[in-house]
Amino acid sequence: MDTTRHFLLDKKVQLYMREKSPHWQAACSFGGKQHRMTTHEDSLSRAKDVARDWYLGLLGKFQTGSLKTGKTFRYAAERFIDEFETITAGERSPTYVDAHKYRIKNHLNPFFGDMVVSEITAGKIQDYRIHRMKNGMSRVDQLRKARVLRERANAKYERQKPPARGTLHQEIVCLRQILKAANRHGWLEQLPNLSAPFQGSGKISHRAWFSPEEYKQLYTATRARVANPSTARWRWPSEQLHDFVIFMVNTGLRPDEALKLQFRDVEIEEDDATRKTILVIKVRGKRGVGYCKSMPGAVEPFRRLQKRPRPIVLPGNESDDATREHGLARGQEMPTHLPGPTDAIFPRTHRTLFNEILGELGLKRDREGNDRTSYSLRHTYISMRLMEGADIYQVAKNCRTSVEMIEKYYASHIKDRLDAGAINVKKRKKRPKPASR
Repeated sequence: MDTTRHFLLDKKVQLYMREKSPHWQAACSFGGKQHRMTTHEDSLSRAKDVARDWYLGLLGKFQTGSLKTGKTFRYAAERFIDEFETITAGERSPTYVDAHKYRIKNHLNPFFGDMVVSEITAGKIQDYRIHRMKNGMSRVDQLRKARVLRERANAKYERQKPPARGTLHQEIVCLRQILKAANRHGWLEQLPNLSAPFQGSGKISHRAWFSPEEYKQLYTATRARVANPSTARWRWPSEQLHDFVIFMVNTGLRPDEALKLQFRDVEIEEDDATRKTILVIKVRGKRGVGYCKSMPGAVEPFRRLQKRPRPIVLPGNESDDATREHGLARGQEMPTHLPGPTDAIFPRTHRTLFNEILGELGLKRDREGNDRTSYSLRHTYISMRLMEGADIYQVAKNCRTSVEMIEKYYASHIKDRLDAGAINVKKRKKRPKPASR
């Protein structure tokens, strides 16, 4: 790679290469502000022509006063991330913050980075949508493509498919938040229109869940695994998974809420309204602290979980250090202990075993091709409650979500939500009276 800097037009323009890019970059200054751009050329002679035309275009704008100055989008994005990460500490998942950083680094900055924020108009945002739909590749993928083509002259590089609707929506959400931050600091007078033209309402598909028949298949299969585990090592995970499936379908917890649950967070109570024994759960999750009242079917799995001894080192987490610490030979059974009040009810997700059983039953995907995960157990709880005629507001409160979310993603596919008596109405036709003579 040529790392030499080349100068044009009496050193007013300089050409250089970045470490991981095959294209020449150009830079110049106007009004005390540095301007940069990529020539998209790996040939020096062609890059000089592009840089010269770019500079003369900027010079014309500068002389007519149409060259805008101010904070760049890259600077506004850095400031936004710093504010967002600091202010939302403890309220937003670090994974969500990292996802914003990824969108900025790989998609938004390569397109908007060198623009002054006041230059970002509704038209530029529409150009970004078109660019993403046509290219479907991040900056990392573009560099990978260029490297492959350099290394193998006749290499065929397949372009990635366009981003999913939700992916592009999240990028526009991130863009909106950055522009709002720029507006708060006075770098942008007014937010541009970020709505997508020519686009109607998206198709709403229900969340992947297990129908009553499929749920019966699932818990029958997990119960069979408990009776006949593949090896003795898998007995405890099989027992835990069986109780996890039943517990989740009878409580409607989110998977992350279930993993944070400790034994001291659950109480067995006699419900006054139903006269049945249920669990009252103190839930900690993305909505903070809330309460959940389970179905009676969750009580027995919880009692089994309380009484079940668990290995000191959970299966799948063994290491030579752990076995050496307990004076055990490799493969020898680990000593067990009964869980205490501060122990996690479900210390592991058992994702591998769960997916293996779904694959054996042919239940990994639903009718629309959506993958079923442990989150599908929550969706099954909500759908079954609605099928049984439960009040949608009470279900929303118990699941720590909104009625709107349930109406949008769950109630639309529940046939019991439709009242045939109110739909199949026939008005009695009146017979015309004979005309009086």
